[in-house]
Amino acid sequence: MNGTAFDTLAAAKALREAGFENRQAESVAGVMRHATRLRGCRLADQGTLATKADLAALKARLYRALWMQGAGLVAVMAALKLFG
Repeated sequence: MNGTAFDTLAAAKALREAGFENRQAESVAGVMRHATRLRGCRLADQGTLATKADLAALKARLYRALWMQGAGLVAVMAALKLFG
């Protein structure tokens, strides 16, 4: 066990209050507890969440990659037209 605490009782209570039946709420809470133990994560671990700056940097990288692919495709098409 990695020391990750997950309050299944509180989770099941919140799920019941949201309209889940008792068996459903307990099952979902149990699965969530199991998943947090398997992955060794904390549900509220701020270090693993993406920030707006992280998302902006990723967006910029994706746009650059897409632009480079487009430019490469244009170059290939031009070469095929010129030499093909």
